Amino acid sequence: MTSGELRKKYLEFFESKGHKVIPSASLIPENDPSVLFTTAGMHPLVPYLLGEKHPSGNRLTDVQKCIRTGDIDEVGDAFHHTFFEMLGNWSLGDYFKKEAIEYSFEFLTSKEWLGLDKNRLAVSVFVGDNDAPFDDEAFEEWKNLGIPEKRIAKLPKKNNWWGPAGETGPCGPDTEMFYWVGDPENIPESFNDDNSQWLEIWNDVFMQYNKTADGKFVPLTQQNVDTGMGLERTLAVMNELDDNYKTELFWPIIQKIENLSSKKYGGENIKAMRIIADHLKAATFILGDEKGIAPSNTGQGYVLRRLIRRAVRYGKQLGLKSFSKQISEVVVLMYKDVYPELFKNQKFIFENLEQEEKRFEKTLENGLKEFERGVDPFTLFTSYGFPIELTKELAKEKGLEIDEDKFNEELKKHQELSRTSSAGMFKGGLSDAGEETKKLHTATHLLRQALEIVLGEKIMQKGSNINSERLRFDFGFGRKMTDEEKQKVEDLVNQKISEKLPMQKIIMKKEEAEKTGAVHTFGDKYGDEVSIYFVGDSIETAWSKEFCGGPHVENIGILGKFKILKEEAVSQGVRRIKAILE
Repeated sequence: MTSGELRKKYLEFFESKGHKVIPSASLIPENDPSVLFTTAGMHPLVPYLLGEKHPSGNRLTDVQKCIRTGDIDEVGDAFHHTFFEMLGNWSLGDYFKKEAIEYSFEFLTSKEWLGLDKNRLAVSVFVGDNDAPFDDEAFEEWKNLGIPEKRIAKLPKKNNWWGPAGETGPCGPDTEMFYWVGDPENIPESFNDDNSQWLEIWNDVFMQYNKTADGKFVPLTQQNVDTGMGLERTLAVMNELDDNYKTELFWPIIQKIENLSSKKYGGENIKAMRIIADHLKAATFILGDEKGIAPSNTGQGYVLRRLIRRAVRYGKQLGLKSFSKQISEVVVLMYKDVYPELFKNQKFIFENLEQEEKRFEKTLENGLKEFERGVDPFTLFTSYGFPIELTKELAKEKGLEIDEDKFNEELKKHQELSRTSSAGMFKGGLSDAGEETKKLHTATHLLRQALEIVLGEKIMQKGSNINSERLRFDFGFGRKMTDEEKQKVEDLVNQKISEKLPMQKIIMKKEEAEKTGAVHTFGDKYGDEVSIYFVGDSIETAWSKEFCGGPHVENIGILGKFKILKEEAVSQGVRRIKAILE
């Protein structure tokens, strides 16, 4: 069975049961700061699981792109992956346990669908505790379908419970399905989830409780079913393979690595080849997502950087150099019909991979030399840009222990010192509180607004540094500015200065402040009450308004003449302007 056939069969099966097919959402979650990536099919559906009406109805099915980084250290075995596809189906307050379990069983074992041997199937159900009782409904349903009692494990919350996503919210027991991938002539009578030959292939979650702020589990009025089946694992099972990397979803990538390294997939090369294949596939999907994430030192960009760098590190073990683009090309070709965004964004994908690989080759070279000399992890990190994760991995290989608590303590001190020295007496990236610095700080607000008007898109500050001589302003933008654009920005700032408008401050509740349209510079670092600085006579008619800690001049008329000295790249998608007031 091919991956295309499996995706098609799954969606067709659930369509035949009255489910509407919905498209895969982006890997970067919308309006959810609690997670960096879409980690499961249910992620984009949370509002509907909480009771909002979905435009496609109350029975849904899809194939969702997912990224999970929680078990990145497990990657290298036969079945853990960073990027994977989740086959899912949902009931939003419609059918519940009986139908969900019957659907799962039918799809897995019916000759018309997957036709798996039901004698190699085992399941687990929630055993019950003080919060919720034993899930006898799921237990009885599996028994009715012919699963022997010895093959139905009763397991605690850590195995058979989902949620809530935060401290409170929808949650409930689940039932998981396992398939025996060992010797079919030697299937154990009873199920033991510690035996890795029992491979988990499907999970049906029954959201029937709401966890309240006081820790109680109250039955939900809308009971939901949320199920997930891993495409890669199921494909391996369907093709009687004990290694996901031998399926068509990975094998072309492995073959490319073999070809580039002149080494075979086996023995001591297996772990490195799996990590390279997994990490560069995940990196290709993150870069290829419509949200355009690039490698950086924070958030999604940091995860992406870590994946690329870890792949490069293992590539070095196989003697590979300048290889990430060639691996990524294979991934783009493999998935171009299923996920056309990869093909569409391939230029962005390849450029970023090549840049990051080159950057890291240098870091790696210097860092490895210093590691061999016994330089401590903190110095490796601050002086050589050597990630703590790699230092830990290298140390583990040599049987050494890294004191991570000490590293984190030193890092915290270092960050505090950096903040103190760059922030000076107040927030906002200023180095002193003199009058000239105040003027230049005010000028950065005018500059940001002028950039937005001239460049015709939302301009977000990525950092600034201001002293009494000049301002330095970093902002998100994908290309070099033209001379004409720079001139227009300069002219617009100077025109505003000539209007001698007041710079005013107002303190408001954060929620109210957001409604005014004031620009967030550093997102959620603000408290409940915020100060907004605005240029103009009122907050409603202001020409520029931003969340800011100050200080600023009282009237922009005293700024003098604004002049841009330089506009340059800082990193992929981030530009820097240096400017002065004459």
